[in-house]
Order: sequence, then structure tokens, then C-alpha cells
Amino acid sequence: MLNNSGTDGGAGPQYEFLPNADTAVTVQFKREISKEVNRYVTALADIIAGGGIDGIIETVPTFTSLTVFYDCSVIRAAELREKLAEIIKTMSSGESGSAKVYHIPVCYDEKFALDMNNVCEHTGLTAEEIIKIHTSSPYLIYMLGFLPGFAYLGGLDERIATPRLKSPRLEIFEGAVGIGGNQTGIYPIASPGGWQLIGKTPVKVFDLKREKPILYEAGDYIEFYPVTLEEYNEIEKQIENGGFEVKVTEVRDA
Repeated sequence: MLNNSGTDGGAGPQYEFLPNADTAVTVQFKREISKEVNRYVTALADIIAGGGIDGIIETVPTFTSLTVFYDCSVIRAAELREKLAEIIKTMSSGESGSAKVYHIPVCYDEKFALDMNNVCEHTGLTAEEIIKIHTSSPYLIYMLGFLPGFAYLGGLDERIATPRLKSPRLEIFEGAVGIGGNQTGIYPIASPGGWQLIGKTPVKVFDLKREKPILYEAGDYIEFYPVTLEEYNEIEKQIENGGFEVKVTEVRDA
């Protein structure tokens, strides 16, 4: 059962601690996929990253929870839960802050948009309309998972939501941009998958050669913009030569 951290004077959200491994504590917020709940997850992760609790190894956010891994030789589970509870009491649903927006180029040419016709048939829209809708607003990164750098994005317009393929492909190319149900996303590496492919980005959102292999983090945003096949090829060359940088802006996350 969820606890209300405000019952003894705090104004924080409902949460509970879930059993986990010997060196991990999971904070489960309200079991509801929403921007508000996910903001608590990312806010708690940010506070922990800022320091103040010794012995923290890493945090792993999901849609509605945060798992905190710790060094049991430095801090015990009971003490960690107490410290986390104190932090959560200070968190307010009215909090907002700035978030990074990563502007990602996507080529929707038929060379890459292998399933665009499927999406058109399902939605009753033209390819041009689908592209316009798909690039019309930023998508919140709720969590990373499935593959390194695979971002679970929220905010897909219901007009272009399309069921996944009945038979998944054995391999989807790196950089593929697809739609799966009411979500959209980028395949960071080649892998099996069942999403409807509508384009490809030349940007390497996961690259082990970088100091920070994954381009973005949970709580950031991705905004797609369309490029022609010629522009795609040019960006790809720039990336190979180290001459292209993804545009990053900030937005007030309210």
C-alpha cells in the first residue's frame, strides 16, 4: 500500500518501498504512467545524483519507480530508506524545472520508412500528414530500457498511434525510428523488433566511443525534425568526421 509522505507534515507524493536485491531499494510511486508521476522519479534521481547520501552506486528510473543501488558496507537498507523518505517529504507536485530537448533529424524517405504504408492505412492519413504530426512536438523520455539508449517516449499523438507488427522483424537497422502502439522511439542499435518503421536518424544515440555513451537521460525530451535523403547523407558524413553536433535546447518543464 502506498504511503503518503505528507501524513506527518510533508507535502510529498504517495510512495512505497518494494523488496529488492540485497544491495538495492526500490521507491515505487503511484502506479500510473503520467508526466506528474514520472517527474517524481526523475526529481528523486536528480537529488540523489547531487550527493548527500554516502554509498549510492547508481539509480535506475522507470515509468513510476526508482531503484537505488547502494554499497552495504557504507550504508544499510533501513538507513537508506529513512534518508530517501526524508527527501521525498520535501518533494512537491508543483515543482518544475528546466529540461533538455534533443533535436534529432529523421529521414522519412521510403528507403527507411518500410512500414509507412501500414501506418497510412491504419490511420487514414497521408505520409506527409504523419510526418507533420510526428515532428510537431517534443516527446518526454520516461525511461531507458530494452536496449542501451532506447528511450521510452511519451506524448505520441493518438492520430498516428499504430499497433506493432504482427510478426516482428529478426533485425531492425540502427537508427530506425518507429511507432509501436501509442509510443514512438529510436532503435539505438540493430536488434529484433516489431515497431512500424517510418524513418531513420543518422545520429548515434548510443556510442561506446563517447565519454557519455547514451546521448540523453530520463526526464529529457526528444524532438524530431524531418530531413531529406540528401540532407541525411550529408549529416551522416559530418558525423563520421566528427563535424555534427545534435542541437540541444532547454525548456521549462511544467
